[in-house]
Amino acid sequence: MDFPLHRKPTRAFPWRTATIVVAGVATVELVLLVVVGGALFAKSTGTPDRPAARQAKAAPVAAKARKTTMAAAATKPPAKAKAKAPVAKPPAVPAQLPRRWTEVLVLNGNGRTGAAAAAAQRVQGRGYKISAVTNAPRQDYPESIVLFRGGFEGEGRRLARDLGIAVVGPLDGIRATELHGAHVVYILGA
Repeated sequence: MDFPLHRKPTRAFPWRTATIVVAGVATVELVLLVVVGGALFAKSTGTPDRPAARQAKAAPVAAKARKTTMAAAATKPPAKAKAKAPVAKPPAVPAQLPRRWTEVLVLNGNGRTGAAAAAAQRVQGRGYKISAVTNAPRQDYPESIVLFRGGFEGEGRRLARDLGIAVVGPLDGIRATELHGAHVVYILGA
């Protein structure tokens, strides 16, 4: 006889087991991703620990406090009206340099040809020294602004006051090499 009488059963499809195991692992990973993603989404869209929810929780407490205050005020005689104190402004920083030593970089931020040159003449007419006149990186500034380098806030605020500009702030977005030695930057807007 060429064939044995008893054959050992062989696994006909070993890849089925591997496929089932891999599918199970993938399903568990998918469920975990959905749970974590849902939790993050819920946290970003508003949960009880968000400020609006805290205000909603605090509203009844605030209403009760108002009622108590109103009741106490009703029993007291009316007080004289008090004048509201003006809001304290930060102390003005005085300019350290005279106008003739304060260097100003004039940038055209409105896109009109020759606008920066005309503005530079106006600044120079006020007694300031012009370090350079050129175009700003953007040409869509809605209004003119004055920016000052660190330590030259007084000079920047004085220039803004001299030119009637309301927006004054610390220098941001311009490298020191682009300043041409200026202490203050005047960006001409629309």
